[in-house]
Amino acid sequence: MRDEVMDAAYAMGWTIVRKMPERAARVAFAALADRTWQQHGAGVKQLEKNLCRVLGKNTVDDEVRILSKRVLRSYFRYWLEVFRLPEYDKERILGRMRVTGHEKLFATLDSGRGAVLALPHMGNYEQAGAWLVHSGYPFTTVAERLKPESLFDRFVEFRESLGMEVLPHKGASAFGRMAQRLRAGRPVCLVVDRDLTENGIDVEFFGSTARMPAVSAALAIQTGAALFPVTLWYEGADWGARVHDEIPVPADGARQEKIQVMTQELASVFQEGIAAHPEDWHMLQKVWVADLPAAAAVDGR
Repeated sequence: MRDEVMDAAYAMGWTIVRKMPERAARVAFAALADRTWQQHGAGVKQLEKNLCRVLGKNTVDDEVRILSKRVLRSYFRYWLEVFRLPEYDKERILGRMRVTGHEKLFATLDSGRGAVLALPHMGNYEQAGAWLVHSGYPFTTVAERLKPESLFDRFVEFRESLGMEVLPHKGASAFGRMAQRLRAGRPVCLVVDRDLTENGIDVEFFGSTARMPAVSAALAIQTGAALFPVTLWYEGADWGARVHDEIPVPADGARQEKIQVMTQELASVFQEGIAAHPEDWHMLQKVWVADLPAAAAVDGR
């Protein structure tokens, strides 16, 4: 029953919310964000625990609570825009995106070399994907398997309607298909600040050990594609993004050692971007190893 309710809620989002007057929708979603914050459920508590690490605090205080409220407002804005994004025209998506550093990305792709764009859960990465497609660079990404299956299908349909190629995130076949796209000179976009696999890499992140996926570095090493970190945020009513410098493949070391070095560098860039825009990092899940279940922290799952 819960799965059916979830599916119905998302279906309503892409129908009713999509067609609501924008001002009314924004007021409604801000109110939902504030209510969720006031309820202080498990997700908000984990968010505040994460923000303590970002701010270098040992306990939740008024500063953390105020920041968590801002994060919830930003997070619910993301969902509002996800539901309404199919209504946005090309001019709005391109005209209201404030991007820096994208010239090196476009130059890489125009040369025929593939590029892995690695992002954290910041700002609106769905809108950033639409911006990349409208800029003339359709890309491949992966999607987490959701329950019920109909909900997963809705997300795939939504992303494909924006011009993305979407693969299920698990399995060697997804990795192989992404590698094919990269060797063909196309971009692959991945959100990689939280590990959903059993092969994550432990990295230093805001002074403690966190676990992040190895896939971005592994793809770059295997295919010769460029690895570009990207950070995202909101700028008033507009969207902001920065394409950071390429993370090169180390000249020396075994493959796993190279993956470790590159993933650590990726985490360091994410840390820089999150520290600059902590209110737009939508992380309500566990990232740091100390927060994971004891078995997972010990055996790497």
